[in-house]
Amino acid sequence: MKLLRDQINRYLSPGALVILIIAIVAIIIAAVLPRRTAEGIPMWISAEPHFNAYKPFAQEWNRRHPDQPINLVLLHGTAMERRMLSGFMAGTPVADIIEPNIGVAAKAFAGPLESVGFLDLTDHLREEGLLETINGPSFAPYTSRGRIFGLPHDVHPVLLAYRADIVEAAGIDVSQIETWEDYFRVLRPLMVDTTGDGRPNRYLLEAWHTNPHAPSIILLQAGGRLIDENERPALNFPRNAEVLARLITWMAGPDRVCVDIETYSASGHRQRLEGLVIGSLVPDWMAGSWKRENPALGGKLKLMPIPAWEKGGRRTSVAGGTMLGFSRNTEHFETAWAFAKELYLSPVLAEQMFRDTNIITPVTALWDSPIFDQPDPFFSGQPSGRLYIEQAPHVPRRPSSPYVVSGLERFINALAALRRYADRNQIYEEAALRIEAQRLLDEAQVEFERFINRNVFLAQEP
Repeated sequence: MKLLRDQINRYLSPGALVILIIAIVAIIIAAVLPRRTAEGIPMWISAEPHFNAYKPFAQEWNRRHPDQPINLVLLHGTAMERRMLSGFMAGTPVADIIEPNIGVAAKAFAGPLESVGFLDLTDHLREEGLLETINGPSFAPYTSRGRIFGLPHDVHPVLLAYRADIVEAAGIDVSQIETWEDYFRVLRPLMVDTTGDGRPNRYLLEAWHTNPHAPSIILLQAGGRLIDENERPALNFPRNAEVLARLITWMAGPDRVCVDIETYSASGHRQRLEGLVIGSLVPDWMAGSWKRENPALGGKLKLMPIPAWEKGGRRTSVAGGTMLGFSRNTEHFETAWAFAKELYLSPVLAEQMFRDTNIITPVTALWDSPIFDQPDPFFSGQPSGRLYIEQAPHVPRRPSSPYVVSGLERFINALAALRRYADRNQIYEEAALRIEAQRLLDEAQVEFERFINRNVFLAQEP
């Protein structure tokens, strides 16, 4: 006995022994407790408005298919990402149906094509005519190496929301605006200093060098790119340098026309309400958020197409997105696929999502719904749905690369560095700034390529 005690004391302290005993007891208790087993085919959702909208559809489906029920599960976005990616990499169970946002979905495409955890939907979509039924550009973020792995939930075109009450009170006609140059020229009279502090009481555009929201939208609109069509880094693409340089002329110097407003905070909403800024770049989902979070703006705003980067250019952009994917190892694909089509192609759901969130459907056959032509009091009686739908076919295509976020971070870092360069040297002309912008992006490109090349799986892809 003494020998046994000596051995225990040698390898286990009293505290460690207590912990070990507690762990053993906990395992035994967990083993004997009754477990709740969720019935049905699991579907993971991370957006609560989506979850609430889908519940009646799942209930109706389950009533009609009691032997093949759908089990909706609401997860925090981070929890979904971790469960999904760990399941894909380790081969452990995940939900049969998963609805990730664009950033989470892209992380599944980091390895070889054959290791993507989502089921390849390309042939199903082609055979059932869904490639023609759904807005084409909406598939792009979920298409990797020519194969489609997700059913798009949305389009998310971007329009410019502007303070119509202020603009129209000043007698300004926005129909004169086609390009960004027109926008700043026509609205420049609104930048007045009535307090004598040397600063305007309001600015013309909500955009800043430390906030990726507006710069990323404008980069896509202008035809810039972070990843090329071969899914390789393209940070030093010449158009990117042009975008950087022009943005700094808007954000810095004595002729600055942009202002820094927090995108989602209460203070940011207050500044918009007080008229600090005239125009903001607003995707359809953000319009819905503003209605819920800043209702006092209602009746003060109107929407218009984004001013073109150059004459005759694109008048919209895109921001955000969600897809519906299926586990490659699902044993219930036919049922899951049937439910997914019934859900995503539903005119009832399309109208409800627009009514609740202002999000327009990517299903082009549903764009004729009268709900999109209804006057929207929040936007001064304009038919906001129709205005977003008019731009939906023109949203820029986006890559599905898992490195888009890293590329955007480097682009924003270059924008901030260019701002410091401009202020330090008092250089605010676009042509001069473009030279430094290209240099910064060339440096960032080398580092970005080195970062991506660490992924030996993608490096081996043809």
